[in-house]
Amino acid sequence: MNEKTESECCGVNVIHEEIVRSVACKLPEEAKVEELSHLFKMLGDPTRIKILFALNAAELCVCDISALLSMSQSAISHQLRFLKQARLVKARREGKMIFYSPSDTHVKEILEQSITHIFEDAEE
Repeated sequence: MNEKTESECCGVNVIHEEIVRSVACKLPEEAKVEELSHLFKMLGDPTRIKILFALNAAELCVCDISALLSMSQSAISHQLRFLKQARLVKARREGKMIFYSPSDTHVKEILEQSITHIFEDAEE
């Protein structure tokens, strides 16, 4: 066994049953864990992160996002489709234009908390 593995394992095999039962009751159900995993997969793409940050700043159409990120409208539409399916963005039609924005305040909070976490880690 290497040194890192040994330091991450207990020196003895003792299960603290009361604590394990207490924590087990607090774990989310499997379907919610799968949903959360899917959310993190959606956030695992740099382009989608940039789109979400842009939409947190202003409601934008595909043309705007395309110009902002120097990407094709087709590529932006493709990413927006994923974000919409994940309920991270919503669309609003105005005539022939479709404007996108975060689906709710949680999206902004997730990004703000994540960036705060990244900066905290960088300072340590």
